[in-house]
Amino acid sequence: MHIVDTALARAEAEGRPIRVGLIGAGFMARGTALQIIKYTTGMRLVAIANRTLDRARQAYSEADVPAEDVRVVESQSALEQAIAAGIPAITDDALLLCKAEGIDVIVEITGAVEFGAHVLMTAIEHGKHIVTMNAELDGTVGSILKTYADKAGVILSVSDGDQPGVTMNLYRFVKGLGVKPVVCGNIKGLHDPYRNPTTQAGFAKQWGQNPYMVTSFADGTKISFEQAIVANATGMRVAQRGMFGPTVAAGTHLQDVANSLYPLEAVLEGPGIVDYVVGATPGPGVFVLGTHDHPAMQHYLNLYKLGKGPLYLFYTPYHLCHFEVPNTVARVALFGDAALRPLAGPCVDVVSAAKIDLKAGEIIDGIGGYFTYGLAENSDVTQAENLLPIGLAEGCRLKRDVPKDAVLTYADIELPEGRLCDRLRAEQNAMFAAAPISA
Repeated sequence: MHIVDTALARAEAEGRPIRVGLIGAGFMARGTALQIIKYTTGMRLVAIANRTLDRARQAYSEADVPAEDVRVVESQSALEQAIAAGIPAITDDALLLCKAEGIDVIVEITGAVEFGAHVLMTAIEHGKHIVTMNAELDGTVGSILKTYADKAGVILSVSDGDQPGVTMNLYRFVKGLGVKPVVCGNIKGLHDPYRNPTTQAGFAKQWGQNPYMVTSFADGTKISFEQAIVANATGMRVAQRGMFGPTVAAGTHLQDVANSLYPLEAVLEGPGIVDYVVGATPGPGVFVLGTHDHPAMQHYLNLYKLGKGPLYLFYTPYHLCHFEVPNTVARVALFGDAALRPLAGPCVDVVSAAKIDLKAGEIIDGIGGYFTYGLAENSDVTQAENLLPIGLAEGCRLKRDVPKDAVLTYADIELPEGRLCDRLRAEQNAMFAAAPISA
């Protein structure tokens, strides 16, 4: 987005930088804090909220903000005073940031569905634009959250940099060329649905990450969420439960296999599909396969080395996660443009499958845990078969035994009482049960 840097430079020169409140201080959130503080003109990180204040302090200190320059705040008025005085603030109460004057955009990076729902709803109620790196929340109740955001006149956007945002940027570029996108794809290096936090502990420690989050990448849950929210933003579907997800020989370039990865009829019929491939390069990039119906344009595409078709490959060979979050903040605050958000009702959900034989009475653990993995499924099937979204599975008590690899339904579990995420999901189901979606 080459207009973003110019707009941010203008905001800096005119003394009206975008004021950001960051919720979360984990691995990705700290990288985002560093990027805003050290490398983004026209933007200020005015406050960070995290359950443990030490992690919030760490986010500032890693960006060379002296500890003595950071103020702990415990009330909305204290936070607003710190912002007005230009003093970086930290708090363990995320909702203070959502309510405070002096914050233009909330950046939410928690990966938590129930907590994230409270944060986003409070921010929307108080007129805050929101950038989120929480595909789990968006893939569970994103459509109803967008409905609330639209009514409040605020922008709710998934971030650039993460693979869904990179995919959507590429999708918009391809569509703008007059090429019809028929596959939005993701490149993975590993897919094993039975990985768990124990098997992934070493990798997580090596990179300073959460073992549950790392497991969600390995077991396919994360890519299911990522592709689900791309589907919901484009009107696409999955061709089958869990997607095709072909594996190719390690090092195989996507260009060499693009036209043979997926059954052509599944690609060309209907609104297009979201899917992924394991083992291809350039990983961990994203790609779009598109078609063109004009013979002259087909000739030009062949001339420009995209081949004879019928599928033309466009790809981005990397995704830079937190490096690009400020771009989304600027798009939202300065241009009213979301990087990615649902078109309307959901097209694809992520449902829960048993990672092991589950027993009646057990309590399901969180995403990327020991009990379940996620599978992308078309939303009409999810509703028709009463399937349990994995974003709602944590904390549910099993009413009966469920065998390994079986997909859970609501009839298999008891929901915890009083959760906002369940209420939002029920609203979403009711609102969009019969609503057609078109790109």
